[in-house]
Order: sequence, then C-alpha cells, then structure tokens
Amino acid sequence: MADTPRRRASTAVKKPVSSDKTVSSGAGKVPLKSVPQPRARTAASPIKDKPAGTARGRAANASQAPAPGAQASAFGVPPAAATAVDAAETVAQEVGSLAQSVASLSVAPDRLIQIQQDYLQQASDLWNRALSQPESLALKDKRFASPEWTRQPGSAFMASMYLLNASTLKQLADSLQGDDKTRERVRFAVQQWVDAASPSNFLALNPEAQKLAIDTQGESLKQGMQHLLGDIRQGHMSQTDESVFEVGRNVATTEGTVVFENPFFQLIEYKPLTDKVHERPFLLVPPCINKYYILDLQPENSLVRYALSQGQRVFIVSWVNADESLAQATWDDYTEQGVMRAIQAVQDITGVEQINALGFCIGGTLLASALAVLDARDEHPVASLTLLTSFLDFVNTGTIDVFVDEALVHMRELTIGAQSPQGGGLMKGGELATTFSFLRANDLVWNYVVGNYLKGETPPAFDLLYWNSDSTNLPGPMYCWYLRNTYLENKLKQPNALKVCGTPLDLGRLRMPTFVYGSREDHIVPWDSAYASTQLVKGPTTFVLGASGHIAGVINPPEKKKRSFWQTRSGAKALPAKAGDWLQTAEEQPGSWWPTWAAWLEQHSGRLIKAPTSAGSKDYPAIEPAPGRYVKRRA
Repeated sequence: MADTPRRRASTAVKKPVSSDKTVSSGAGKVPLKSVPQPRARTAASPIKDKPAGTARGRAANASQAPAPGAQASAFGVPPAAATAVDAAETVAQEVGSLAQSVASLSVAPDRLIQIQQDYLQQASDLWNRALSQPESLALKDKRFASPEWTRQPGSAFMASMYLLNASTLKQLADSLQGDDKTRERVRFAVQQWVDAASPSNFLALNPEAQKLAIDTQGESLKQGMQHLLGDIRQGHMSQTDESVFEVGRNVATTEGTVVFENPFFQLIEYKPLTDKVHERPFLLVPPCINKYYILDLQPENSLVRYALSQGQRVFIVSWVNADESLAQATWDDYTEQGVMRAIQAVQDITGVEQINALGFCIGGTLLASALAVLDARDEHPVASLTLLTSFLDFVNTGTIDVFVDEALVHMRELTIGAQSPQGGGLMKGGELATTFSFLRANDLVWNYVVGNYLKGETPPAFDLLYWNSDSTNLPGPMYCWYLRNTYLENKLKQPNALKVCGTPLDLGRLRMPTFVYGSREDHIVPWDSAYASTQLVKGPTTFVLGASGHIAGVINPPEKKKRSFWQTRSGAKALPAKAGDWLQTAEEQPGSWWPTWAAWLEQHSGRLIKAPTSAGSKDYPAIEPAPGRYVKRRA
C-alpha cells in the first residue's frame, strides 16, 4: 500500500444485526444484512422506526401520529391548513418586499440619458438601412441564421429591432442602483422576458417556420402539434429523441454487478478491464439529483471505463429515485445510509483499510460531509479525495442565487420539509429540471419550442440530453436542509456550525490528498467556488480548471482531443487564496484533464495485484447485473 492507514474504518456505519431472514431482489434472494435495519428515531433522523413502505410500517407510523385535529394552530385551523396559510403569507410577504425593493431601484440620470440617446441613434440607423439597404441588416444571432430572416426585409427589420430592444433592456437592468440581490433578480427576470419575446418563438413572426409549413403543405405543423401533445403526456419537453436510448442497452453499458443495495442506493462493482488492478479500490459518488450514468454514457466518453482502463478497481453509487417511502429522509440519512454505507461496503468487499473516493457536484458535498464526520469519529477510510465541480464553500452560487432566499426556503420547509404537516414530502425531479433548463433558456427551452413545435422536427439523438431529461426526485427534508445550510446560510464551510449525524462538522479535518476540479464556464458551480474548496481542506491539494461547462468540462475524454485545461504553474509552492490570482499564473494545456488526474490518482492507489475474477464477496453476493433497477426508475 502507498500509505499506512491509521485505523480500520469498517465501523463507519455499524454492521446490521445478523438475521437468517432474506428479502427478494432482482436476482433472487439477498441476505437481510445487505439491507439497512430499522434504527432508533432521533431528532436528526425523521425516518420512522418501521419501514414506511410496508403495510406494517404504515400502521405503526399511523399509530404514532396524533389524532386529526389534535394539534390546533394559533388560527384555530387544522395543521395542514395552518401550514398552507403560513406558506401563503410567506410568499405574500416576499412578493411585497420584492416589489418595494424593485420600486426603490433607479438608474442614474446621466446613465439613463446616455442609454436613451444610444437607443434612438441605433433605432434610427436601423430604420434608414431597412428602407435603403435591407440586405445590410446583418443578424449575427443564431436564432436568425436562416436565410429566410434576411430574405424578407420586414422580418430582418423586426429581428434587428428585437435585438436592439433586448440589448437596451439588459443595459438598463445592469445600470440599476440598489442592492446586489435585487439587481441580479431584475437582470434574470429581464433575460427571461427577452428570451421568451424573441420573434423566432412565434409562428406568426417566424418566416423560416412559415416557409416550412408551406413547403410541407402543413405537415410540419401537424408534426409539431403531435410533438406538443406527446410532451404534455410525458410531462416534459423533449430535448432529444428519447426513443433511441435505453439505460443498460446503449447508455450505462459498462459491465458490472450490483453487490449491495439499501433504500437509498445500489452499489455497482465494475468488471476490471486489465489483468492487474491497483490494490486500493476507487469509489465514485455521483450527484443524487441526477442519475449516475453521466459518468458512464457511452464507451468512448465514460469516465468509469477510463478509470478501469487505468487499472482501477471501480465501484459507483447508484442513487435511488426517491418515492414516498423516503419522503422523510434527511441529509443525515444520505450521509450515513448513503455515502458512509457505500464506503464500508467497498472496504468489506475488497478487504482494505483505505479507499480512494471521488465526488461529483452534490455528490462531492455529501462525500466531504461524510468524511469530516468520520474523521471526528477517528475513522479515516479514504486515502485520497477527488472533487469534481463541487461546492464546499457556497460563496458564489451563480445564477441559482436568484431563486434562493429566506422566503423560498421557509416555504419549502413548510410544504415538503420536516416542518410540514406530514413531516416531509418530495422535491419533484421535473421541477428541478425545469429550473436548471431556464438558467439557459435559449438553448434548453426556446430552441426546442421552435424546433419541436413550430417546425415539427424530431430533436436529434444525444446521450447527454437524454441523461439530462432523466430527472430524479429528492426527499423534501434532505433538500430543505441542503438549501438552508448551504445556498442560503453557507454554514457548511464554518467549523462546527452544523451537526451532521449528530457530529459537529469541520471540513478542515479533511487532511488527505485532494484533487479539485472546476469548469471555467460552469453556471451551476462557478469555478471560483470550486476553487474555494482548496482553502477549506488541509491536506496536499491540486487544482485543475477545465474549459467548457458543468458537464461538458467534466466529460472530456482524451481521445477526442478537445478543449484545454489549466493547471498550477510548475514550481509553485502553494495555491493562493483567491481564484483570480491562481489563474493569472496558471499554465494552459491542450486536450483533456483526465490523464493529469489519472496520474495523480495512481500515486495514491497502491501496488498492482491480480484483478478479481468475480464481483462482490461472500457477505456481498451479486444481486443483479449493472446498471441495476434503481437507475431505471423514472421520476
């Protein structure tokens, strides 16, 4: 082994009590020890003593609940109604507060005059050119790239005026004087309105869609209506031809076996691709708000397959798509019954004291939380940590910040959080997916309105967009805890400001070698926030910045020879406190960052040993082939 472990961490989660009973699975029967046993209910663990998914459990839970009407609110109405009133009042107060904030905003008079003068000058110029030289109206926006927009002078002038109006409105929003939060919200609202108001989004104003309808004798409109009705039936807009893909058939195809499952996740062990593997196994923790196969889309862009090709023994967490049986699950549950239990299973199967672990997006946040808790318990199961586009310090949350404030979080807590009448609920995956789509509305919303509905086109098959549409539900209490303590209050980075699994949380306890990756154009985890993680962990830290965005930057296999990445300048002794200072001296390298990371990981992976010939172990028998059942459950 490359590093000497300090202590066996198999006690990360206490092993379930042995039992001769079995439960059925997709591949026959699995010992009950492979499923988490009921545990005492605590304030930090709202899951009932009996499994909620069984009739016996529901009866037990019902017997513990107060009789209807036993809890009267201050308004003399049932608790559910009182909560609804509270939520409505919260929203009303926030709307009123926002209205007052917006009303107090203003633009400096000299700046307003300048914007008005520039607008009138440019509008006059456009009008004169439209009358004398309509062909000179250059439309550089891709929404108006079709020749039909410039072939008709009226359409060209309309599109040009739209672009001028949009630019002017955004200038006004950027020039507002007021607090940063309100100004950013106004900017976002203006951008949403501007995107929606594009003439390309309306059949009566879109000459390209009109010509297509004439050329096809109305067939394009018929197909567009069929697409619209189909999307209404399925509950979301099609961004790709979903009929082309099937999980396990042409996405998530790397050969492996489910070797453990509980109500929160399945653990997949992949078949090695090399005769010898590194002694220290490698566990990937993907985001629980998406399906794991973003890391295993196709053989040519699979990070899982790439790690296998480098001689790693790879395991991955496949999170369940939460249903009502997990409606009361908390962040503690995902930490202990999810991440910690996965770490323990990998240790038990491989017989090693320490493993290597990777967390992606919120998976990295969960993984870091779990490791800090384990360190406080004097348990050190991870030898090296990789964080891909993950928040630990929520100092800059990008555009998402416009959605998060006290009123919204409190409303969620009253409706799906632990404070709700039912003690929980579900944050629907479709709602999350819609929110993220509107962060890039032109690309992920209106582009498909025009293509799918106005032009009747079937969107092309694209594995990444298929994954993007495969949304996942989250337990309300877990989601609300995450919103309040990270996005709203940024407590995760503060030593001992939070308790997770009953333990004060201090990310400064993380002293293992850490590889931190950020994407330069990431609109979900801005790269400077990813960089901020380097200032929280205390072990030797490597930072790499990739080109492109949240997903495309991460999924960048070396064979494609695309993009570039930045790494710390050779000879630099320490990472500076500020991301901007690091970038000024960073060295740009062509191609993928994967080989750089693989070389770093190899240093912490131990000696090479003969690859295992079968998955799992005596205590962790094979349950079913990968990708397993959990990933196939649709929201």
